[in-house]
Amino acid sequence: MAAAKVKSIFIYPIKSCAGISVSQASITSTGFRWDRQWIVVNSKGRAYTQRVEPKLALVRVELPNEAFFDDWEPNKSSYLVIRAPAMDVLKVPLIKPPETADGVSVWEWSGSALDEGDDASKWFSNYLGKPSRLVRFNEATEIRDVDPNYARGYKVMFSDQYPFLLLSQESLDALNALLKEPLPVNRFRPNILVNGCEPFSEDLWTEIKINNLTFHGVKLCSRCKVPTINQESAVAGSEPTETLMNFRSDKILRPNKKQQGKVYFGQNMVCIDSLTQGKKKSIKVGDPVNVFKMVSSPADAPA
Repeated sequence: MAAAKVKSIFIYPIKSCAGISVSQASITSTGFRWDRQWIVVNSKGRAYTQRVEPKLALVRVELPNEAFFDDWEPNKSSYLVIRAPAMDVLKVPLIKPPETADGVSVWEWSGSALDEGDDASKWFSNYLGKPSRLVRFNEATEIRDVDPNYARGYKVMFSDQYPFLLLSQESLDALNALLKEPLPVNRFRPNILVNGCEPFSEDLWTEIKINNLTFHGVKLCSRCKVPTINQESAVAGSEPTETLMNFRSDKILRPNKKQQGKVYFGQNMVCIDSLTQGKKKSIKVGDPVNVFKMVSSPADAPA
């Protein structure tokens, strides 16, 4: 008996910009294909995120519809299309750029990346009002490892830490029942939204299967400032962090563990099958979610 179903799948091609809702997605060695493959960096190569540049929330991106099918490869007329308020449309060719940008950094990682060129640089510099460049992760030369304390042997591109973030609709509904103004799911930037389970049951899942692919829950997702930023206006408020502190803090969920003032919402995951070559791997909306292993309480889950 399935514990839940996949309700929505989201991919965020440019880190901290708007996501794309898709009906199916291919799984690669770094997570969903196209997810956080690009970032916007400052003049020193440091990644911009919504924490310091909330205007990134208003940047909308599009990929060709075929980009989400297995085996699709870009051609000369394939583009990443980028839009933002009061800006011309920017079209970035998906054929890999020839230039390399050195000294790119995201959190603890630094390395080289592929530079998307002067047009993209001008566009983001104008939009953010400061020198900026758009760069793409260079899988040919770079590896960014997931924290080995939680998941050894896995890697990501420009995601914060883990390849997948899973959240249930029921958890969102439970939170929204406590808020004066309900929040849309885009505040929480999950990759996989499931429904049909109990609120917060995803906290407990340590091994699940979706479409015969095995996912491990490796860490409760501690939330930063981003969920407080309205994704339609780029304005930050105090919610949902204030309400989450009342019932989703480490003090409440993990009273016997070291307290760090964190709040948790959703579960970070890795896909075991992403480590193996061979068969094509994808999941789609409507796929059943079967739970094979779970812990008995959030206090027993890694965090």
